[in-house]
Amino acid sequence: MTGPDKWFFDKINDNLMQLHAISNVLYTGKTRFQSIEILQSPTFGKVLVLDGKIQSAEIDEFVYHEALVHPPMIAHPEPERVFIAGGGEGATLREVLRHPSVKKAIMVDIDADVIEVCREYLPDYHAGAFDDKRSRIYNTDARKWLAESKERFDVVIIDLTEPVEEGPAYLLYTKEFYTIVRSKLTANGLISVQSGSTSYVELTNIKAVARTLRSVFPIVRIYQADIPAFGGPWGFCIASMQTDPVEMSAREIDKRIKARGLNCLKYYDGITHTGMFTFPRHMRKALAGGGRLISDAKPLYLYQE
Repeated sequence: MTGPDKWFFDKINDNLMQLHAISNVLYTGKTRFQSIEILQSPTFGKVLVLDGKIQSAEIDEFVYHEALVHPPMIAHPEPERVFIAGGGEGATLREVLRHPSVKKAIMVDIDADVIEVCREYLPDYHAGAFDDKRSRIYNTDARKWLAESKERFDVVIIDLTEPVEEGPAYLLYTKEFYTIVRSKLTANGLISVQSGSTSYVELTNIKAVARTLRSVFPIVRIYQADIPAFGGPWGFCIASMQTDPVEMSAREIDKRIKARGLNCLKYYDGITHTGMFTFPRHMRKALAGGGRLISDAKPLYLYQE
């Protein structure tokens, strides 16, 4: 028996690696900020890889993007202004724009080249979201843009690559950055953060993100979704000054989904919402242990090159 001719090695951490069979390499290049690849996987379809890490895959990107976007969007009674940090594929923007109350969605991704490559090779991901009249796309540092903005937002969504030393995102996971976000949120605004693996053996990132958010926000909740392309369960954090998404019933979630005409959702509904915030006993104990505080002076790196 022979295996595939090409394999992609997805580094989980310094001690763990995941192997993916690859049928074709559609694009490979290097931008000012990071490497970028578009791979064709027999299992997952088109796969976006940045700095050697899978960011999303065609077959299950809807799980990741619906899980990241809709819990905070639904928890807010009428989100009108949304800020997205990162999100180069355009799929996070796509999901935000499904909400009819949204009047403006600002997406700030430092890497214009990633957006252009995704425009060409991943059209089903963005589905025209870049060209929606409500969208504003800026290619600059998201932290600097937000700090200097005079606008306030109902929802802030952090859809960034994981914190790698000298990578473009590591200073957008710190207490100082979350403090900036808090100052730019409306009174009942929410932030959601892509927070890394919730595998029992790989909790460093999400525990640190959760602890850091708790140093800034009184309400912080961890939740997860199973994303096969990432090799298992993936974690997110949601934080707010006032709104606790765990207090929302499945019935209320479904009521808001129906009222907003979100009948196109494939993953997220009231039952899913309730399940995402539910962890088994050993995970509740592990996640309650607390990670370290991430600061500008002491950033967190998932792994070092």
